[in-house]
Amino acid sequence: MITIEDCIGLSGLTKDEVDAIAVHEHLPEIVAAELGSYLVATDAGQGEIRRMIEDDIAEAKAHSQHERAAVLKLALCHFLQEHAAARIVNP
Repeated sequence: MITIEDCIGLSGLTKDEVDAIAVHEHLPEIVAAELGSYLVATDAGQGEIRRMIEDDIAEAKAHSQHERAAVLKLALCHFLQEHAAARIVNP
């Protein structure tokens, strides 16, 4: 049987990146892993994941969830290191 860890591993994303997608889109983790796998395959999709994580950071800060914001910032740094297209800022 395939596990959630297997699905996250196959997505090309980390658990924290998948969790950020799940929270942002109000999806179960397994569905977020699939969505992330789809999005990470394109430059535009990588930019969308970046925006989701940035939105989640802002939301965490707005609710004084400093630990969550810190975890998300680390996830964003890792994501940007691994996915060059996400570094391009579109107006």
